[in-house]
Amino acid sequence: MSETIILYHNPRCSKSRAALELLETRRLPHQVVRYLDTPPDFTTLKQLFRQLGLENPREMMRVKDELYKTLALDNPDLNNDALLQAIAEHPALLERPIAVAGQRAAIGRPLENIEAILPA
Repeated sequence: MSETIILYHNPRCSKSRAALELLETRRLPHQVVRYLDTPPDFTTLKQLFRQLGLENPREMMRVKDELYKTLALDNPDLNNDALLQAIAEHPALLERPIAVAGQRAAIGRPLENIEAILPA
């Protein structure tokens, strides 16, 4: 039996719905986290950031979102912790969907990113 895959999901997003459908079609055990309803805290986001293997939290943020601009998160003086804290306080900034399989995570844009970390 494979590990439970965690899917950070927004049901209003077509890419997120496609990721959930992929997990269901492959009958992989999964847990859905509706991150707008139950936002990940700073510690969880920091772990996600590491699992994604990113260099900058902006790579896991919706940088084209109006909220990103309103909060002036494009300020180059903001460090990683400040950016992750902004996501913790405003979960709508989190890119979606994100799947976590074991110690690896992937942003499902494109969906193949998630497929690449799933068990065979």
